[in-house]
Amino acid sequence: MAKAKKTKETKSVELKEKKSAGFFQILLAWIIIPLMFTTAVVLIIAKVADINVFDQAKEWTSKIPFLEEKAPDEKVEGDLILEERVISLQAEIQEKEAQLFEVQDELTKVKDSNETLEIEKEKLNEEIEKLKRAQSESKRDFKEIVTTYEQMSAKSAAPVITKMGDAEAVQILSNLKPATLAAILEKMAPEEAAKYTSMLTK
Repeated sequence: MAKAKKTKETKSVELKEKKSAGFFQILLAWIIIPLMFTTAVVLIIAKVADINVFDQAKEWTSKIPFLEEKAPDEKVEGDLILEERVISLQAEIQEKEAQLFEVQDELTKVKDSNETLEIEKEKLNEEIEKLKRAQSESKRDFKEIVTTYEQMSAKSAAPVITKMGDAEAVQILSNLKPATLAAILEKMAPEEAAKYTSMLTK
């Protein structure tokens, strides 16, 4: 019984080997050998017709879009767009940098002009202070002059005032006390007194 089983298994293995061998033989006989024969015939005909098979194959494959080789210097459209975008951005950056430099120059100029104006302002303030001091000194001097004329006798003051310029004389006379003014005008010649009185009333 065991022998019968063994012989059955052996037969099935042999049968499988025959089947697989049969398939390979069919493949070889019907596809590979005819293909090789056809290739050999085509190559012989191409040689006789003086056709370079490899050049012809390159030409045919170059017509197939996905097999086309891209030339190294040939740019893809997307790359060109990116490159143009990069160039435009670089140009924009340079323009912005130029504007920034202009603004910095303007700021520097404004700073310099502000410093100059500050210096001029300080000088003008000093001048104003000097003028104020001079004015206060001249006021003090003028008050002293008026006081001096008030202390002088009318007889002595009248001839001195008539020898002065009209503006100075009127300035002094207008600051004298009314009693002193009346006494001095009394001691003047009538024409002089009339002239100074009319000037004082203007």
